This record gives sequence, structure tokens and C-alpha cells, in this order.
Amino acid sequence: MSLFRRTPDPRVQADPHRLPPGQVLTEKWPVLHYGSVPSYDMSKWRLRIFGAVERETVLDIDEVRALPPATVHCDIHCVTTWSRLDNDFVGTPFRTVVDLAGPRASAHFVIFHCHAGFTTSLPLEALLEDDVLITWQHDGQPLAPEHGYPLRALV
Repeated sequence: MSLFRRTPDPRVQADPHRLPPGQVLTEKWPVLHYGSVPSYDMSKWRLRIFGAVERETVLDIDEVRALPPATVHCDIHCVTTWSRLDNDFVGTPFRTVVDLAGPRASAHFVIFHCHAGFTTSLPLEALLEDDVLITWQHDGQPLAPEHGYPLRALV
């Protein structure tokens, strides 16, 4: 069984712009992970917001999940050329997390510090959009470890 769809998808036939040129549609969520998938002792795991903020903030997973949740329905278009339509993510809006820490006027970018020393940075302005989440659930299920458990940024 192929990971990628071989027959025309009615959602794409109805709206061809949903599948960007060069992308291949998949029904599954491919796993793209460098190295082994990490496991965490959730009694010690913390989300830390620090840097150009008024209040350094540290939250455990229960505190993150207690923040007001939101749902984002979206398509995923990966740079590796696969697309998956109609994903539902649940998490807390990134704006809510930012508000807890109070960014200073000098803050223009956010750096995400990830497992294995990986980092990525994005403009704070883009992360304050309504559809940006710190998410813990995909399509009604908790995030799998290979997809970013316990949290991932959805931008």
C-alpha cells in the first residue's frame, strides 16, 4: 500500500488550489525525524518562555493544557513535497503563551529550542496570528512521539 494517493481526490478536484504545484497528496502523516524519537519524563518536562520577556514563564504540561484551547483546521504542505488535507489540531493559541510572558518592545523573533539541540526562529508578528497554536492533539488523538509529543508549534 502506498503512502501517497494515486487517484484524484475530490477535494482537490473541487478546489485545485488546495494542492500546490509539485506536491503529492497523502492520507497519512509521514514521519520526518532526525535521530531517535525522544521520550520524556513528564514529571520533569517543562515549557520555558524566556529571553526578551517581562516575566520568564515555566509551565508543566498540565498547566499548558489548562490554558484556553483552540482548534485549527488546516492543510499541511511539507517542504519535502507531500501534502495532507483536513487536519484538526487542538492546542493553546501561541498568543496566549506570549501574553503570559509579556514580550518586551525589543522582541521581534521567537526562537524555538527543540530536542537534540535543534532551534528555529520565526517572526513574533507571524506567530501572533489567530491560527498559530502550541498543539498537543491531532485529529482527535494526542500527538504521537514521532510527531512532536508532548507539544509542537503549528504555524
